Amino acid sequence: MRFVTSLPGYPALMLRGIVIALSLAATALVLAACGSGASSNARVTLTWFIFNEPSGGPQKVAKRCSEQSNGAYEIKFEYLPSQADQQREQLVRRLGAEDDSLDLLGMDVVWTGEFANAGWLAPVPEKTARVVSDQVFDSVLQTARFEDRLYTIPIWSNTQFLWYRKDRTPTPPKTWDEMIDEAEKLGPSKGRIQVQANRYEGLVVLVNQLIESAGTSILAAPKEIDLQREPTERALGILGRLSRSPIAASNITTSTEDTARLGFESGNSAFMINYSFVYPSAKANAPKIFEQMRAAKYPQVDPSIPSKPPIGGINIGVSAYSKHQQEAFAATECLVKPDNQLEIAKLGGLPPVRADIYDRPEIQDAYPGFAEIVRESIKDAAPRPSQSPAYQDLSLAISRAVHPTTAIDPKNLGAAYDKLRDAVQKAIDRKGLL
Repeated sequence: MRFVTSLPGYPALMLRGIVIALSLAATALVLAACGSGASSNARVTLTWFIFNEPSGGPQKVAKRCSEQSNGAYEIKFEYLPSQADQQREQLVRRLGAEDDSLDLLGMDVVWTGEFANAGWLAPVPEKTARVVSDQVFDSVLQTARFEDRLYTIPIWSNTQFLWYRKDRTPTPPKTWDEMIDEAEKLGPSKGRIQVQANRYEGLVVLVNQLIESAGTSILAAPKEIDLQREPTERALGILGRLSRSPIAASNITTSTEDTARLGFESGNSAFMINYSFVYPSAKANAPKIFEQMRAAKYPQVDPSIPSKPPIGGINIGVSAYSKHQQEAFAATECLVKPDNQLEIAKLGGLPPVRADIYDRPEIQDAYPGFAEIVRESIKDAAPRPSQSPAYQDLSLAISRAVHPTTAIDPKNLGAAYDKLRDAVQKAIDRKGLL
């Protein structure tokens, strides 16, 4: 390189000083660059977008994993709204804008297909997939896959049970028809049946599990309808019979998980379909009812076909736009360790996704006397048709087609079947705005 020795208006001595100063500045820049390279090994902050689970279980295991990472990462939380549809809306907006501030995503199990199809999730690397899939129920893994590839990591599951009062029915009914028969014998003052039949996702769960338990499915493939007529009509017939019976909850067409809980705790109900959160709630709010409260497996639709309970829970996704995907996947391997799943179960009653954890005696602390029912229910569960990228449209279509459930005539099921099938077909064909 040839340096200029003089410039108009600058003495040679001054020019020499300028050159020296520039050389020193260049050296400083090189050293700074080396310093920034060294700082790239500093602890990474991973932001986990998830709803604020009230037990504090996720926060506790995240803190534990951060400490065990040997300085590789620290997990901080950004809390989403408590309602699932609002959670999804916030994530969709940010991911649609390719927001790189999201690293870990707390995802409802029915979002995997939609998010993966949109390109918002980083596929789970094979090494991580082997670790996080070990001993996990097949029913749970189905919710984490899209097109036969793992896109999310299950951290906790959920399912529903038949809750009953042993002082009113010492032996739990095996089928829905048996349950309705027993409830009608008890009468509306003692035998109400609590379910979720408002026009929302809870109704979709109810319809899906009745159909699955009858021996068919809503979809055969992401874009292929199933809904065999005979078993589907059998499922819809049960829903219509229950909804029109005097032992149905008086608010059945607006019922949710929480109204069902409150209805059971009020004392006029013998049966309830609901999640495990109702057990500690009854202990706190209705101790006399709690003493009589027992759990059984989800009722059968057909006596010859095992029931298919619902599958819920939370999976962890890693954003496709995260700048720290390697650390994020390492964090998921830690978060779903058996001890951490057990911790979340004990603190919040959220069921582990690994089958082997149910062999541990500590699991009885979370599910006293019914841990085996939890395991069997998750093992036999059937996911909702969320393998379809159009699941949000599909969910709306199902709930609108069968609501109000009191309109389903058990003596004329063809009309209800045709309405449901037509709505599902339009949803997977993406025809019209739902």
